[in-house]
Amino acid sequence: MVAAIAQEAHLQADYLPSRHLQSLYFGGGTPSLLSEAELSFLWQQIHEIYILDAQAEITLEANPDDLNKEKLDFYRALGINRLSIGIQTFHEGHLRFLNRAHNAQQARQVVEMAQEAGFSQISIDLIYGIPAGDHQIWQQDLAEALRLEVPHISAYCLTIEEKTVFGHWQRQQKLAPASDDFAYTQFEMLREALLKAAYEHYEVSNFAHSGAYARHNTHYWQGKPYLGLGPSAHSYKPPIRQHNIANNSLYMAAIRAGEIPAAREVLSPQERRNEFIMTRLRTIWGLDLQEWQETFGFDFASARASVLAPWLEKGLVILKEGKLRLRPEGLFLGDALCADLFWEAEES
Repeated sequence: MVAAIAQEAHLQADYLPSRHLQSLYFGGGTPSLLSEAELSFLWQQIHEIYILDAQAEITLEANPDDLNKEKLDFYRALGINRLSIGIQTFHEGHLRFLNRAHNAQQARQVVEMAQEAGFSQISIDLIYGIPAGDHQIWQQDLAEALRLEVPHISAYCLTIEEKTVFGHWQRQQKLAPASDDFAYTQFEMLREALLKAAYEHYEVSNFAHSGAYARHNTHYWQGKPYLGLGPSAHSYKPPIRQHNIANNSLYMAAIRAGEIPAAREVLSPQERRNEFIMTRLRTIWGLDLQEWQETFGFDFASARASVLAPWLEKGLVILKEGKLRLRPEGLFLGDALCADLFWEAEES
């Protein structure tokens, strides 16, 4: 598989507008399972094709149970300068509920181990909205995250998908999902605790100290081109999106034949507008009306005046200095606002 991904990198060498990279992200799976030899090989192949900016952000996703001192030292020596660690929770019972392989002690220790190894840019993932009798466990999770003093925290609300174990449990009435009010309270607890600790809420699910924003993910939200390699990987070069097939065997067979096993779609004007709305409103920068005008050729505020009016009246969004932004009170409802603002297929 590693050889196929490396070969795809060569096949896709000219996909991006430039071979100069500002960010590189090893993720979308569990790259921390790769051996030193495998990761070194991929690193070498990438450097044969691309030129990484001297200040490039190079992130590796990892599970706590995959990391140890030797691996961390190797990552540092290789050139990885940022870790994204899937902590999820520091509570033993919730870790078992989420079917995580690591335990609470590992969740705490791995961050400290990474810091001792010299990683200053560390992001941890947390999950809120896990069903519980009260908010005590979430409060403890937040306290532990703040104690560790990581510069970046991503927090996501637990969602129950139909074709998952949680979905099965819900159908069997073995699991009652948390209410919207319960999840919203925990979202507010999250914001209050992190803002008090000098984190900036720069995207709906992401908080960071000044200068520690995830540059790679920010490129997604700003609609910049990106290239993904490997099975199920997604790439985007406006207005075309493509995604590789998920089947490992078929993926490798196609790559060996010198083909990119990807389905491609040209986004319609409607899809491009809706994606622009969805990605921009998630961020602290909001939707730039001038950028919209230059991209689509008409005024957004005028075209969506009737839809925006009730949101503005409720104080959930603010329109100021040519930017449309969600107010803090509206962040939890961002998806609903986007749905209201989306263009329907029959609209011009």
